[in-house]
Amino acid sequence: MKKTLLTLTLLGVAANVYAADLLDTVQQRGTLKIALEGTYPPFNFKDKDQKLTGFEVELGAALAQKLKLKPEFITGEWSGLLAGLQGGKFDVVLNQVSITDKRKEVFDFSQPYTLSSAQLIVRKNEKRSFKSLADLAGKKMGVTQGSNYAEMVKAQGGIESKFYPSAAEIFQDLATGRIDAGINDSLLIPFAIKEAKLPLKAGAAVGSATQMGIPFAKGNPKFKVALDGALNALHKDGSFKKISVKWFGIDVSKAPGAR
Repeated sequence: MKKTLLTLTLLGVAANVYAADLLDTVQQRGTLKIALEGTYPPFNFKDKDQKLTGFEVELGAALAQKLKLKPEFITGEWSGLLAGLQGGKFDVVLNQVSITDKRKEVFDFSQPYTLSSAQLIVRKNEKRSFKSLADLAGKKMGVTQGSNYAEMVKAQGGIESKFYPSAAEIFQDLATGRIDAGINDSLLIPFAIKEAKLPLKAGAAVGSATQMGIPFAKGNPKFKVALDGALNALHKDGSFKKISVKWFGIDVSKAPGAR
């Protein structure tokens, strides 16, 4: 019995030692499975011809190219993206995922690739002054299900959260008066309001700048080195800045004060 247990233990150790790194897996497959919402302009969305486009779509394609892989984009609601990543349905999520201590318990991350902050969205004719989350006590706030913004609003307390699958639905209900305000990424809001053609405007910035990274399953050190190397290569050859300026007019990898 002891010999059997020892054999099983050694087999377990060997399995861990020789378990394929994610880099080996994607190289053998030849593709990088990239999950995103597909409804989060200008980061990732479908154009009038229903073709995926946006900053993160172009960035994902460029990263895959640096890794000598073909990009395979998979879309889904934000609330299911990280759960799908944890379940092994895809290799990475490229969807403005903020790097938090809670998420780092579950996933490893690339180096940060954008810096942004939370910002309020209000109706264009809004007369009330909402300069902070505290000003929205007793009001209805639209938040994306499972987002760090939902956590921010919950932590503030006293605000009634209304949950939505994406920013598009928040904008619609805000414009029709079903909620008092929304909250989302400061980099998303100007473009999204323009595209939505709704009577909305950007409100006050709330909270400090947040680093966004690309999450993937823990225990893949070779993939981490390769992914960061691909990002560094895109910065070095100017490709990252070119893609960023195309969609935002600025280099989103820089801190707001340094842009």
